[in-house]
This record gives sequence, structure tokens and C-alpha cells, in this order.
Amino acid sequence: MSSAFYQILHDTHYRYASSVTLAQQLAHLWPRDCPWQRNHKQQLLVSPLPCQRQDALDVFGNPLTRLVFERPHDELKVSARLKVEVLARPALNVQDSPAWEAACSALRYSGQPLAPGVLDAARFRFESPYVHLKQVFADFAAECFSPGRPLLAAVDGLMLKIFSEFSFDAAATQVATPLLQVLEERRGVCQDFAHLMLACLRSLGLSARYISGYLLTQPPPGQPRLIGADASHAWISVFCPQHGWVDFDPTNNIRPALEHITLAWGRDFADVSPLRGVILGGGSHDPEVQVTVMPLSG
Repeated sequence: MSSAFYQILHDTHYRYASSVTLAQQLAHLWPRDCPWQRNHKQQLLVSPLPCQRQDALDVFGNPLTRLVFERPHDELKVSARLKVEVLARPALNVQDSPAWEAACSALRYSGQPLAPGVLDAARFRFESPYVHLKQVFADFAAECFSPGRPLLAAVDGLMLKIFSEFSFDAAATQVATPLLQVLEERRGVCQDFAHLMLACLRSLGLSARYISGYLLTQPPPGQPRLIGADASHAWISVFCPQHGWVDFDPTNNIRPALEHITLAWGRDFADVSPLRGVILGGGSHDPEVQVTVMPLSG
């Protein structure tokens, strides 16, 4: 199959304990165009209607919608309706890549101007709000990064190591759970595994970025696909001087392909949260989020 079509429904519903008088929200809910992805339809429904709405691109080139609410409201509903085509990516031999040490050297400033692609990638070498650089992360990855090993083969090995040694447990962590705790307890969700892999790669001196998106899941045999039963997904992309950015999904130990829909990328989850903002009032509130990814015939 050369491509796959999907309809995506992403619904977020806030019910506030008390009235919100003022609010500003940032939404990363429109997929970005990529060489391996085309957007055919996108609609963002917001209730109540915002007083101001601005569609733009963020600093990483992701579609971003800014919403401003200046009237009191007790709830907020934001619904994305998308139709996306995902294209097959070129086959890639992970052994056909430079030694990982050479990739690190290419990303270092040595007194000469960096090539534009390398310069852009270099900003993903450093710490970010949820990804800290520590020797313990480099030590965890060390067995995968033996001297002279091809970069992509080493990253592939690290992906397998995380997949094999960690358990998926939705109750084990929250958004702000420290990575050191994730590493110690060996449990978490896709966001944790992506952050951990980023921490390992960046602690070794490599450039890697966080990818948010969706993954087509299959219902149990004989069961219908349930509306709202899916969830957002996360994986990572590493910069290879020879091939550019190459994606890896440590939660599933696979290279993303036709079943992965790319939404946005940044340094970590903080850069690409589907919906975040600042409100005045509201009291306690937790969002109800429902995601549906449905394959289409075209």
C-alpha cells in the first residue's frame, strides 16, 4: 500500500467548578504537512465562540491556533475534525548511516558555520522542560552505542531496549513525573518512553525531537471500532546527517509508517500539548478527552 487515509476526531471538554471570566488557549490540533503526509480536510469547532481566534505557525513550524475568551463560561469544548493521507516512507537500512560519534561531531560548533539543516537540528541537542541531560541516561543507553556503531542501528537498539525493559502502565505516571522515576520504576506511557529516549540521545550529544500524533489501533477481533476509544500518541525522531530526520516509536518498537499520523514536533511535550492555556477563575477542572482514528477508503 502506497498511502492510507484517516478520519480523526479529537474532542476536548472542560467542565469548570466555577465560572471562567477570562481565558487564553493554545491548540496544536491541526496536523502539519510533511513529505509523508497530506491534509485533505481540517476543521476546528469551539464552544463557546472565542472573542479572538488566530491561526499561525509556532517556532517549530507547527500549525497553532490561539483562542481568546473574554466572556464568562462554565465549560469549554474544542473539537478537531480531520482527514489525513499518510504516504509510505522510503525503505531505510539502519546499517547505512555514519558512526554515531561522527553524527555527534557534525552537530558541534567548531568555528565554522553549520549547514542550514544541521543548524536547525542543533537546537534539539539541549535540555528542555521535561527532558534533562544526565550521565545516568547516557549510561543506560551505552550498551547500544558501542564505538563506531552506525547511528541508526544504535538508535534502533535503544528503541528495542526501552520496549523490552519497560512496561506500559497508564496509572504509573503523570505529565510531570520525573524521568529519573520512570527510569527507576521501568513503567510509564508513550510520552514517558519518548521523553526517556530523547534524554538518552541528547545526553550522548545527539539531536532528537519529540513527535506528537495519532496511531491507528485495532479493536479486538469481532468487536466494532469504538468512537473515542483511541488516544494521542508520541514517539521521537533523531537527526542523521546522511538521511535527515528518522522516526522511532519506542512504545511499540517500530519505525513509524502508514499507521502513524504526525501532528506536531518540538523539544518535548510542553511544546506541542494539544490544548493548553491560562484561565482566570474556573476552580478545579480536568479535561475529558476522546480521540477516534478511523481508516477510510480514500
